[in-house]
Amino acid sequence: MTISVIVVAAGSGERLGSPRPKAFVDLAGQTLLEHSLQAVRGLSPLPQVVVVAPEAWVEPARELARGILGGDAGLSVVAGGTSRTESVRRGLGAVSTNSEIVLIHDAARALTPTEVFSRVTGAVTSGAKGVIPTLDVVDTMVPRNRETGVTSAAIDRDGLAITQTPQGFDAVTLRAAFSVFEGDATDDAEVLRASGVDVISVEGHRDALKVTYPHDLEVLASRLSPTPPNVFTGVGIDVHRFEEGESLVVGGMTFESDRGLAGHSDGDVVLHAITDALLSAASLGDLGTHFGSARPENAGVSSSVFLETALEMVREAGYSPQSVAVQYIGNDPRLGAVREQMGKQLSEMVGAPVHVSATTTDGLGLTGRGEGAAAIAQALVVRH
Repeated sequence: MTISVIVVAAGSGERLGSPRPKAFVDLAGQTLLEHSLQAVRGLSPLPQVVVVAPEAWVEPARELARGILGGDAGLSVVAGGTSRTESVRRGLGAVSTNSEIVLIHDAARALTPTEVFSRVTGAVTSGAKGVIPTLDVVDTMVPRNRETGVTSAAIDRDGLAITQTPQGFDAVTLRAAFSVFEGDATDDAEVLRASGVDVISVEGHRDALKVTYPHDLEVLASRLSPTPPNVFTGVGIDVHRFEEGESLVVGGMTFESDRGLAGHSDGDVVLHAITDALLSAASLGDLGTHFGSARPENAGVSSSVFLETALEMVREAGYSPQSVAVQYIGNDPRLGAVREQMGKQLSEMVGAPVHVSATTTDGLGLTGRGEGAAAIAQALVVRH
């Protein structure tokens, strides 16, 4: 079916406190309009796109849309009106007469994913005349007198839903509804309901947050950031030589062998590397600083004690582990048969997922010659 998408970008942004119209406010290096068009670009085939912008911003909107959609094939940009309904009405006037489905989307819902567009389109294709994406209401809702602040009994939220965009419509039904509608509607589905047409719902998305206030921009920016500012990583490396008569302990597990990894403690390179990585991520020094061989009380101690102590230090410093990846490097022991069990036990010790892997150095170096073993770990922690 032939589809057109109207992107409403004519809002003033007054509550956002911006000198620019809302759709032209920057979010992580792109305007809200550009972000909103990214999801449209993900549709296949690419529909006709109509952007409704403030009159003075029609040409900037055209250039931004071309940059995202690739040229101006199927693109129209029109000036909005003094109300949302009038802006949508003008956008509808630019929709191709061949279009069978019309989606109306707010540029202010800049991070709405393509999957929501597809769900809405699919429902209209299946026969619905009007479709809106919704989310369940999770907060308690009460009526409130704006003048006095007095509230009334809570409303049953089981019968309520939060509406989002894009909202999808059968094109003929939408045009007919707008032709007789009077007044202004903040929600396009209301125009259909006023004509007695049923509007159904499909699942929305938590990322389809509408930008209204400055804090909303901060929330969306945090979702776009690849690494939140309170997340830190650390790396730990440990190496020990093999020695006859020592117990072979790796990853907190004891293996049958006539030699083990020598060290001031039990020589467990995997636990040592994890401990080092966690301390590094929380900027708390390293393994040698806290558990070095200069401390006689650590002689022969299980490396699990070092890990437990380091975890206490990390948490006291205001951090919590999120994940650890550790790789054992050595010819002996072979971890394949116990790798999953080791990862599970280490995850329980750390209190976060621990992924264990193992490799060899193809006969090169001390690990390749079987003289010793090593481990490398990377830890991810969050500061609260």
